[in-house]
Amino acid sequence: MNRAAAPALLFTLCFACAPRQQFATLGDFALENGEVLRDCRIGYRTFGELDASRSNAVLVTPWAMGSSWHLARQIASGRLLGLSGRYIIAVDAFANGVASSPSNSERQRGSAFPRFSMRDVVESQYQLLTRVLGVRRLEAVVGTSAGGMQVFQWTTAHPEFVARAVAIAGSPRSSPTDRRRWDEAVRQLSSDAGDFARQASAIAAFDVSAPFGGSLQRAAAAVRAKLLVIVPAQDEVVDPAPALEFARFASAEVVVLDGRCGHRAPICEGEVVRSAIARFLEDAR
Repeated sequence: MNRAAAPALLFTLCFACAPRQQFATLGDFALENGEVLRDCRIGYRTFGELDASRSNAVLVTPWAMGSSWHLARQIASGRLLGLSGRYIIAVDAFANGVASSPSNSERQRGSAFPRFSMRDVVESQYQLLTRVLGVRRLEAVVGTSAGGMQVFQWTTAHPEFVARAVAIAGSPRSSPTDRRRWDEAVRQLSSDAGDFARQASAIAAFDVSAPFGGSLQRAAAAVRAKLLVIVPAQDEVVDPAPALEFARFASAEVVVLDGRCGHRAPICEGEVVRSAIARFLEDAR
């Protein structure tokens, strides 16, 4: 094979492994802050089929600026979880350039796009599952980094809807250091910052304990799902301390990666992560 053609072929093969992009229209979507996201739409891709009981669904949530295409590549490769017998939904979050975003909104483009929270992101996913896809309960929700934040939100916002939850290199709330890091990133990207700025702001402000008087212990007490928390020992992007604290309060299973790759530990130690998830999810079957 011509070496020059190899990268293009690899890209084509990776693209082909991703199921087709789909969209759900949610209409005017009421946000937590009282604003309204007009003509809201959320993107998603699916693997497998929903079973008769409508309870074999697994939701995979995206990292910052990640897309359902990125997630689908990860799922199709088997690097995250097994496909057999599952209906897997890879979802797009607000402001990733695919779902409703400052860059693509017809009615609220650019700075007119409303600020949203991670709770809003999860509520849009809940509406997708229940109103559009007919899912009655999630077998599991799995997410990495900002996707892990969404996992923590799922366990407290819709505790009876989720059977198992896997948060990887995520946090139940952004630490002061995390917030400063995200705010600084937005300031440094003053141009080309529309979509990223909205996502970064939601991540910086995230705190799953807010509806529980700021108490992680009270938030963890609301969890009904079996919870697996996977964190690097050291992480330069997401402070692992809040996740470990939440895990202790929720009596969650914990896997601490050695942290030699920092926030990229789930990639460097991919086999450890994959094996932990496979065992955790298969225990329920």
